[in-house]
Amino acid sequence: QVQLVESGGGLVQAGGSLRLSCAASGSIFSINAMGWHPQVPGKQRELVAGISSGGITNYADSVNGRFTISRDNAKNTVYLQMNSLKPEDTAVYYCNAGVNWRTYWGQGTQVTVSS
Repeated sequence: QVQLVESGGGLVQAGGSLRLSCAASGSIFSINAMGWHPQVPGKQRELVAGISSGGITNYADSVNGRFTISRDNAKNTVYLQMNSLKPEDTAVYYCNAGVNWRTYWGQGTQVTVSS
């Protein structure tokens, strides 16, 4: 059984920073792409940052230049460094990963940005 566990969410003022982590555990043979998907009530999750197994990154326009995704393959962990946070970044942030040729999701971590 594979699990993804996120951490690092919280309440921050606009302009502040947070760092999210998502660690994969269990019987892991390979991890392919990993990504972060914020979700607000009434809307679908959307990919804002993704990283391939080789470290190639991609970002949504809304976060490009403010967020940085990275991964530590030795720890089976993906990170999201969020700087210059805005109130519109408020959401539950879910990580996902392609593990052993299946897609898994974490339970989500709340990020709240106050104005």
